[in-house]
Amino acid sequence: MTAHERTLVIAPGPTANGDLHLGHLAGPFLAADVCARYGRAAGGDVLFGTGVHFTQNYIVTTARRLGLPPQDLRVRSAAQVEETLAAVGIEPDGFVRFGDRYVKTVRHFFERLHGLGRLRLKAVPFPYAPRTGEYLTDAYVRGGCPVCLAEGCAGLCENCGHWIASGDLIDPHSTLHPDDPVELREQQVLVLPLEEYREALTAYFARQSATMRPRLAQMVEEVLARPLPDYPVTLPISWGIPAPFPEVAGQVLYADAETIAWSMHTTALAAEQRGAVLSADDELWFSEAGAKVVYFFGSDAGFAFAVVGAAMLLALGDYALPEHFVTNEFYELDHDKFSTSRGHVVTGRQLAAEVPRDLIRFYLAATGPDFQRTNFTREAMTQVTGARLVQPWNRVADKAAAWTGRGPLPVSERSREAAARVLERFGAAFGVRRFSLTAGAFTLCEQLARLDRWEVTADDAGDFCHEVDVFLRCAAPLLIDLAAEALPHDRTIPARPHAARFTPVRLPRLAETGP
Repeated sequence: MTAHERTLVIAPGPTANGDLHLGHLAGPFLAADVCARYGRAAGGDVLFGTGVHFTQNYIVTTARRLGLPPQDLRVRSAAQVEETLAAVGIEPDGFVRFGDRYVKTVRHFFERLHGLGRLRLKAVPFPYAPRTGEYLTDAYVRGGCPVCLAEGCAGLCENCGHWIASGDLIDPHSTLHPDDPVELREQQVLVLPLEEYREALTAYFARQSATMRPRLAQMVEEVLARPLPDYPVTLPISWGIPAPFPEVAGQVLYADAETIAWSMHTTALAAEQRGAVLSADDELWFSEAGAKVVYFFGSDAGFAFAVVGAAMLLALGDYALPEHFVTNEFYELDHDKFSTSRGHVVTGRQLAAEVPRDLIRFYLAATGPDFQRTNFTREAMTQVTGARLVQPWNRVADKAAAWTGRGPLPVSERSREAAARVLERFGAAFGVRRFSLTAGAFTLCEQLARLDRWEVTADDAGDFCHEVDVFLRCAAPLLIDLAAEALPHDRTIPARPHAARFTPVRLPRLAETGP
């Protein structure tokens, strides 16, 4: 990114039915935080927004299991998520909470679509429970995915990433009342006919193909190879934001259709946090605003945010489309999926109480699930962070300490060229176009090992200390506490190193355990 561009970095919020575990953090949240920090340090105008999603009916099913009112669960979960993000140093500018302003933003967005005639009234089949008189959607109903055959709830399939209409599930059954008989029954709902945007979507994703990660690219390819569905915008259930349209009175807006309105709200909150005064939550999204939108999310959310989100923006016509989608796969705990219900979970707050957060951030980046499922174990974390970060950094800091207080030391052209290569490698990893946490962690390890091998003499001490300084600036978006202590006043990343002389400073050492 260049200094004059505004970049909107968005990590879509988790469902407000619990705290964030390490699987969440190793995916979109740490990546978005590092991307935003790096962009600002390199001179970009970057806003980072996240938050919590409050209208999905998974909140209802979780609250039922916990014996809590759903409203209480979503408020408690939002507070837990904020605390966990802070514990590991993830600092969004905007954080979405449920409230009147959010509801107004969502309703306004869909009223625009409705007013332009982009929504259609259609009879859609839903699983229906005659005993309770309820239609079953998303978290309320489980069955087989008609695309990949995996078992799961309706909505977004965690396995293949396709969207599953409730009425298309194989052998559907109620999650709240598994023994109740279920039948299919049609109900009139408002839909967005995605097929009408096929040509524009095909062209858009052709432009995105160079930077989409494999599973998102595969899902998009498969989706475009068949007729695109009529995507529901309203549902005949009671949990959610009431739909403001008389033809579907008593229905709610589909939570998974709120993606773009939610995103607009979080970026508006982020801009206001940094001093902007906006006339509306969608102001930054208009094409003439010139902002670039970069999404970070798990691959299973791709249909809602990439396909449906782009179609909605195309339907409205005056908004910019997202520039990049940075996706991730699942992060496992001891080679098993994180599961709050089974107690198989570690939260960021739990780990940060025992381990310095720079070590947590480094290890999650080094083992992050950028392209495939990866795994967390506490034993491996201790070994890897010690051998590849703490020990080599402390040796480097000790070497630099020998030259502290000796005044400005000369920096050679060779050192400036080497530092320029370091900037390029970190920029390739942390720049938005091909952002990769694992690539950034690998670059960090390789450059730290190079500095660790350096036999420093009086002739090249200035070069050594200069290159350590450049390394720290590039690593700062990941190693936030080390950088804050070592570079308390200025952590900018130069476009190109130009120092002819460098004054060494005493550098902090890393600890392997927390307080």
